[in-house]
Amino acid sequence: MTPPVVTLDPGLRDLRAADHLLLALAAELDLPRDTFGCTHLVRGDRPRVAVSLALPTDAAFTAVRDRLAAHPMAYGRPDAVGRAVLFPGAAALTGTTTVGDVRATSAIDRVTVLGTPGRPGAATRILTRGHVRPHWQQDGDLVLVCMPAAGGTLVPFEVPDPTPCCADH
Repeated sequence: MTPPVVTLDPGLRDLRAADHLLLALAAELDLPRDTFGCTHLVRGDRPRVAVSLALPTDAAFTAVRDRLAAHPMAYGRPDAVGRAVLFPGAAALTGTTTVGDVRATSAIDRVTVLGTPGRPGAATRILTRGHVRPHWQQDGDLVLVCMPAAGGTLVPFEVPDPTPCCADH
């Protein structure tokens, strides 16, 4: 069964603002821990970032929908490959953990490493930097993409505080 989804398109221009909106909504609406909150890139004449909330039950969906009634909403995901900000187990993914722990304690289905053909072993350490943003894949898996770091560790590909393009100009 596909969970009910509320999508908001507040016209945001960047992922950081969308992340903050999702985190604020989670706190304000007291969302269930098994809610998925994702960002979605909307292309076209007016590129922007939409956010979606996949609620675990119809009752939770109705409560969130009613609380957000003053905001323009749509139902269903804008696309199948959103970037997860809120997901079960996300709050525990801080500091250093292992690939095995990520898979065992969160909704993340698999971890991949850029530039390598295989998957990392369960004991491989991940330095989360407190910023874990897995992506939904076309096959329905939630995948955390990492890159190699010092000492045989991994770090999530997306950094918590990216340098804006052309910041030195």
